[in-house]
Amino acid sequence: MKEMNIYTKTGDKGTTSLVGGARVRKDDPKVNAYGNVDELISHIALIRADASGEPLYENLRRVQANLMHVAAHLAADDHGAKRLKEFDTKEMELLESQIDLMVAELPEQIAFILPAGPRAAAQCHIARTVCRRAERSCISLMEEPRVEQVVKYLNRLSDYLFVYGRYIAFKNGIQNYLEELEYKDKEINNIQIKKLKKENKKLFTC
Repeated sequence: MKEMNIYTKTGDKGTTSLVGGARVRKDDPKVNAYGNVDELISHIALIRADASGEPLYENLRRVQANLMHVAAHLAADDHGAKRLKEFDTKEMELLESQIDLMVAELPEQIAFILPAGPRAAAQCHIARTVCRRAERSCISLMEEPRVEQVVKYLNRLSDYLFVYGRYIAFKNGIQNYLEELEYKDKEINNIQIKKLKKENKKLFTC
């Protein structure tokens, strides 16, 4: 069987093909969006490389597979989209259930989280920020109904990665709180910390 060439030269003039055959510029919003998701998949591969043996490790491959599905929807033109399965909303529910399981074991969050901990935990925070960027890059595509589910999944996944980073750090005996916020006005600093204690608010999530 003849091997497919890695280089096709069809993109040498700054265009690429979408799923479905349409040609677009490589700075098209669709290309930017699925490129960010592709980057996120690679970052999660790094988490997998470092998190072997950590709780919930097995779910990371599933997340990568879901993100491949997400990227396909973002990379599809109208014709190509007809060939794709709808994104399964149960995958969001699974993330939510695992978030709830982890939060139930974590101590109350009383301050901002300073990304730190074992390498796998730190990588979770990098992946979280890339996930947020991927989500933002999808907003301009939301006139396409299928993208709405993609945005919801990315939103939930960034929450999951935030909590998973905290969870790995906690399981390794690390509390990565930034107790003292760098406000010039110490009264403002105290108000912020009191507010967090009262609301147990999960920062960096929405």
